[in-house]
This record gives sequence, structure tokens and C-alpha cells, in this order.
Amino acid sequence: MTTANTGTVEAPTSHLPLKRRSLAWQVRAVFVGTLFLALSSYITVPMFPVPVTMQTFAVALVGALYGWRLGGITIVAWLAEGALGLPVLAGGAAGAHHFVGPTGGYLVAFPIAGMAMGWLAERGWNGQRLGLAFIGMLISNALCLVLGAAWLSVLIGVEQAIMAGVVPFLIGAVLKSALGAMVLKVVSGRLKRTDV
Repeated sequence: MTTANTGTVEAPTSHLPLKRRSLAWQVRAVFVGTLFLALSSYITVPMFPVPVTMQTFAVALVGALYGWRLGGITIVAWLAEGALGLPVLAGGAAGAHHFVGPTGGYLVAFPIAGMAMGWLAERGWNGQRLGLAFIGMLISNALCLVLGAAWLSVLIGVEQAIMAGVVPFLIGAVLKSALGAMVLKVVSGRLKRTDV
């Protein structure tokens, strides 16, 4: 695809064309995105000190579909809702204290991970290139695990942080990355057909 003004070739995309939408439309997209992120928080397997949720899947997907800017804004808006007391964090948790507890590093990592996936998706690591989409999703998940475990290590030590905050999540990260890449593939096919 070439741009009308410059004639340069753009990377194939599978993210939603939100830049072309009005501000009101984008605000609604942020609302829908925060709702999706909140719902993903309720899909949880209780573990200590960090539960298994679908949050990393949702964070990467929002980044990939919305792009790095609006994806980052959406994820930050969702975290702000949680900090202000809305029950949108893991298992319906709420409150600013979660940002300094064992899950704090993971929460802070979410916007970074989502924006990284959005940045990669805008450069072709998307549903039109399934292998790259999968790797991008893995990178997003890895950022969450590394940053989350770094904070957790301050609280419980490096070895315990790796054993409790990384190892149990590795298989899930691969599975969620594969699912995310497949969702991007489906979205990419639909966007091609509708040419939105």
C-alpha cells in the first residue's frame, strides 16, 4: 500500500484504523478497550504471590489493534480505574495499594508491553505475518514477566521472584501469544474484506 502524499510503502497492518476516526469515536474505543481489559482480569487462576490471568493477552491485543499510542492510553486509563477503586484488576481487585504490592511491577509493565506490541504491529508484526505476530506477542508477554519479576525480586528476592513470578507463567505466555496471533490473523482477514 502506498501513501497518497509521499508514495512510500507502508507496512501491512491489522490494527484498527483509529487514527482516521473522530475524537469521540476514539474515546468510545478507549472505553471499550478498558472494558475488555477489565473482563480479562476476571479470568483468573489464583496463585501466590501473583495470579494467572488473561491480562497479558488483553494488553498485547489492545496494543496490536489500537496501535502504540491509543493502546497505551487505553491501558493507562484501565490502570487508573483500578487505582481509583474500580474493581477492574485481577479477580476484581481495586485500589492503589496493588501498585506497590507483589503485582505492582506487572501492572506498571502493562502499558510498556502493550505499546511495544502496538509499535511492532504498526511495523508489520501483525496478523498478515502470523509468525511475527506470535513473536511480537511473546515479546510483550516477556516484558511483563521481566519487569514484574524485577519488582517482585525487591520484595522476595531474585530467586524466589523467578520461581514464583516467571516460571509458572511461561507456558501460559506461549499459549496466550499463539491465541493473540490467531486473533490478529482473523481481524486482519476481516479488515481486508471490509476495507475499513
